[in-house]
Amino acid sequence: MANELPKYYFRVRDNGAVVFRISAENRHGRIDAEQIAVVNTNRGDFKPHGDQELSHADEVAINDWITGRQALLAARDFDDMRRAMDQLNLLTHWAQSRATDAQLEELTEDLLLAIHDLRSVLVRKKADRLGKG
Repeated sequence: MANELPKYYFRVRDNGAVVFRISAENRHGRIDAEQIAVVNTNRGDFKPHGDQELSHADEVAINDWITGRQALLAARDFDDMRRAMDQLNLLTHWAQSRATDAQLEELTEDLLLAIHDLRSVLVRKKADRLGKG
């Protein structure tokens, strides 16, 4: 039913979420949100809040959320890297076609160091992958 509330609400925060069990089962018809757990997506685990005892259904729902959230964050991270490649291409075009000498003078050393660092990491990682194969 479209008007049904979800059983759980996950308030996202840095490195995880606070988990609430949702209920509208009271005589006033208000929505109650009881905090039941805290999730750490970096470690992929959770802890009950206070003296809460989590049911098997609670644990399954939280683990499912963690799995989905980690997949979403990984996809976002990869998408950010693709955007960074686009930005590098735009930067190259800007440096070649529109940048002034003063702008290039201000940025060149920092850009060269950043690009050198990136290249070093990429070459080392590529060598590691080739060494494993």
